[in-house]
Amino acid sequence: MPDLVLGPLLRHVGENDATVWVETDGPCEVEVLGRTARTFHVAGHHYALVCVDGLEPGSATEYQVTRDGKPVWPLSGSEFPPSVIRTIGSDRPLELLFGSCRMARPHEPPYTALPDASQEGVGQDALRATTLRMRELPREAWPHAALLIGDQVYADDVSPETLRFIRSRRDTFEPPYEEVADFEEYTRLYRESWLEPSIRWFLSTVPTAMLFDDHDVHDDWNISQAWVERMRALPWWEDRIVGAFVSYWIYQHIGNLSPRELAEDELWARVQEADDASSILREFAHQADREANGTRWSFHRDFGRTRLLAIDCRAGRVLTHGDRALLDDDEWDWVVQAAQGDHDHLLLAMSDPFLLAPGIHHAQSWSEAVCDGAWGKVAAGLVENLREAGDLDHWAAFRRSFERLADLLVALGSGERGTPPASIVALSGDVHNAYLSEVGFRRGSDVRSRVYQAVCSPVRNPLKANERPAERFGSSKVGELIGKALSRSAGVPRPSIGWRTLEGPHFDNQIATLQIDGRSSLLRLERVGRDCELRTVFEHRLADKT
Repeated sequence: MPDLVLGPLLRHVGENDATVWVETDGPCEVEVLGRTARTFHVAGHHYALVCVDGLEPGSATEYQVTRDGKPVWPLSGSEFPPSVIRTIGSDRPLELLFGSCRMARPHEPPYTALPDASQEGVGQDALRATTLRMRELPREAWPHAALLIGDQVYADDVSPETLRFIRSRRDTFEPPYEEVADFEEYTRLYRESWLEPSIRWFLSTVPTAMLFDDHDVHDDWNISQAWVERMRALPWWEDRIVGAFVSYWIYQHIGNLSPRELAEDELWARVQEADDASSILREFAHQADREANGTRWSFHRDFGRTRLLAIDCRAGRVLTHGDRALLDDDEWDWVVQAAQGDHDHLLLAMSDPFLLAPGIHHAQSWSEAVCDGAWGKVAAGLVENLREAGDLDHWAAFRRSFERLADLLVALGSGERGTPPASIVALSGDVHNAYLSEVGFRRGSDVRSRVYQAVCSPVRNPLKANERPAERFGSSKVGELIGKALSRSAGVPRPSIGWRTLEGPHFDNQIATLQIDGRSSLLRLERVGRDCELRTVFEHRLADKT
């Protein structure tokens, strides 16, 4: 009989419904709370996404998972409480965890050492520390949801266990060497990231939304058109990018969708009907890489009167010189429509931070202008290489998108597109440090919302000590002045908004929590110590009740 390979993962949760994702080792029928789903098949792997409806708003329901009538979850002898589905209540407080950059490594020495002490060390896992604390708390004190904003798997920096698997099936002295090559190897990344017992239980009981970022594919994924053309010319790249998109669709994306959205999704219907959906998903992935079919990975989810709007700013980039954008026009129009409405709080999740340290922001804007010819053809080629080497590919390096989002924040915060939220918070990761910035607007803009950038990275993959001074310098006054001088020399206009850093940067493995109650909200950052316990770094009130 088939057994659970991975899961269950509690993904979407609404007021009356939920979805539960599993991977099994063979075809079967999976049941959760009386609702069933047949597995679908992709290249020898079997998955199911069970849609559970008829739940009461604001309720908590323990659940089990069976396959073909046999209980497979919870695991026998588990030291964790029963898994539970807690539905959204329209007037209930919300506690949302978020963070990015969680590298899968074993949870014992030398891997729990910090990177300066051991080549393999990545420190303690802040998500695991959160889970171990939850085990000792009453259910009412558990977080209501989690947002993992990119780099859950590292296709270009695999663990020793995954590397052993890779070496067992191909020659790692040939490209892509010790990086992930295809869908089968991606499945091992997800298995290692999600199978550790405490993480597995966390994912079974805290509904989790997910976005990808560069390391889910490659460190420089979609940084420039030159990079894309160079990678597509490599004979092994097609299998890599197809495997990345197929695995992301299965393991992350479909769980971001509500049951209603799944019912309207043509690809989801085709995959369920196929004997083996490999060819269907491979063709979809090939087109998604080239944006040939208008693929949209962005999504939104409502928690009462709080809207979480997750924006893909990695896969759908426009990389044309002189017309670069992090989102194409169709996806941007969707974001604008999804952002408006009468929300108490609007959370804009995006893997790349909208606002960086000022010095780094201006340097990135300078790099885009020079690459587009501000200093001539020779300088453009040199700075294109610098852009890639320094990962200069955030919102500041795509100024058209930056200014579009800045204009949207003004429109939302001033009431042009509905009642101004009490707070608008951009939630991001990627940069391997954590900070909180507050946005200021030009006089006369009439923005009534409090607007912030909150970044939490890494969950488990700290910067080495010798890499941290550059981030601190970018936050300094001297760094800001140098960045401004560079951007002015390339003819870059001043940003239409300003911002100031309220907290950070902080470089430890860490996790952030956003607490929302009515129109008040509070942000807390916690770091994990060598003892795998969390300690508060700061708390900051973002909005007060009005």
